[in-house]
Amino acid sequence: MFVKVASGADQSEVRAAVDRVVDRDFPSATVADRAQYKEVQAADIDQMLNLVYALLLLAIVIALIGITNTLSLSIFERTRELGLLRAVGLTRRQLRSTVRWEAVIISLYGTGLGLVLGLLFGWALVTALGDQGLSSFVVPAGPLAVVVLVSVVAGVVAAIGPARRAARLDVLAAVRSE
Repeated sequence: MFVKVASGADQSEVRAAVDRVVDRDFPSATVADRAQYKEVQAADIDQMLNLVYALLLLAIVIALIGITNTLSLSIFERTRELGLLRAVGLTRRQLRSTVRWEAVIISLYGTGLGLVLGLLFGWALVTALGDQGLSSFVVPAGPLAVVVLVSVVAGVVAAIGPARRAARLDVLAAVRSE
């Protein structure tokens, strides 16, 4: 319920009268001015946003496992190719760098797809709930840039094990493998 205060009325007297009526007739209701109402609504939105960030963190952990698994399988399947590259002069360091770049590319593809879909669904949600008070769609550039940066770091972290394994391959055994 909203109460509009007449111009010239004493805010503290109006608040005291509303508090008395609410306490007497609606004990479970709370009284809040516009600023307090905005704070309560912002706190609810912040709580939901923190839940979304926790789910994003969980998705990143799952993505790390997926990238590591994909790279490990790729190295296993390309053992002969990697051995031939090493035989013709590719250094261990260059091979580790190649695997790391593959991981970064994989993580950026996933992040890009997630950002596009997330922005599309966010826009659709704001459009669908326009009559409920969600009237503007704002792209949070700062947090999205942080997500992209975390994605690159996650790709590098996911590549540590597979890159190490690829660099340790015995060149002759790798070339002989089928």
